[in-house]
Amino acid sequence: MQPYSATVESDALEFLVRTIDSSLFRTTVHRLHTLFKIYADTCPVPLPTPGLIITPEIRNQCQCYLPVAEVAAAFYHVYRSALTYPPVLSSTPFHNALSWADVFVTLPPSVQFSANPARLLEALCADRTLLTEFLFVSFLPSRFYNGFERYSRQQEFVRRWLADRNMKTVRCLDAACGTGEGSYDLAQLFSDLGFPSEGVSIDGWTLEPLEVWAAATRRFPHDRHREMELKKTTASLMEKGYSRRIVFSCRDVLSPASPSAFIGDGEQHRFDLILCNGLLGGPILHEKEQLELAIGNLAELLAPDGILLAADSFHGGWKQKCPQLELRALFEKKQLKTFEAGEGIGGLKPD
Repeated sequence: MQPYSATVESDALEFLVRTIDSSLFRTTVHRLHTLFKIYADTCPVPLPTPGLIITPEIRNQCQCYLPVAEVAAAFYHVYRSALTYPPVLSSTPFHNALSWADVFVTLPPSVQFSANPARLLEALCADRTLLTEFLFVSFLPSRFYNGFERYSRQQEFVRRWLADRNMKTVRCLDAACGTGEGSYDLAQLFSDLGFPSEGVSIDGWTLEPLEVWAAATRRFPHDRHREMELKKTTASLMEKGYSRRIVFSCRDVLSPASPSAFIGDGEQHRFDLILCNGLLGGPILHEKEQLELAIGNLAELLAPDGILLAADSFHGGWKQKCPQLELRALFEKKQLKTFEAGEGIGGLKPD
């Protein structure tokens, strides 16, 4: 699949999601029905139900008769069949799950209509709307996101930085944009400061195509409340023309970072400001070699006198694999002058 990009005016979900052929799953459905019947006939209640607290006994019984590996294999086949690009299966609720019961209780009510995974599989084959919702549930779970204003002190730092520079135009990159709330936060900051929309350019990058689509369209098929809140929060930006100034794309910060490979030739196409929040030093990207590559790539994309800011409110404690002090050392290694910047750190590229 070619790199997928979308503006705020895009709405081409068919480019990412296709209807699946139920005939490809007949044998799998029959197998899961058989396993579930043995499980239900053998084990005492309770079977998995919404809101159930999964005890070790429930988990072990479920795993004994309905192994999560078999269930996961079936739904991995669904993901590969329904999506037009190779899915990142480690993002799904099946990855590292201890049992089907553990997976079931994490699913939203709309897909918890039966403890029998075969029933869910049959429904996904028959109902494209439910299939779409299940895909978004699987790859964009609510636990991955914290909404707007996650880094308010970092935003205040950007506000002061812009005021000191007296800039008329600004080109920005949100290098781990997820579903776009941080990108819209940035656009709102520029709007509040009086920047005309034509003077602002914001690129949002993420590895997940469904995130690109959700960010660009401001839609969440699996969470209508969140969708309404996003559209309400960004309505004024759309009225001011920012829909034409924000582009979301599937890009990898570990890819070679020649600016011409991403944004065209010449210094004028480099970024004045790059945000990379919730990524560097966490579980996803923490190996020293990868961090060096990512930071080097982002530094290469900076315009002279531009800044790279990084913060992380997701991965504290044991999830923080690389302390901030080590990140600062890596910034310095890539010739970025480091400083405190709100909740995280920053690096200035020399002029």
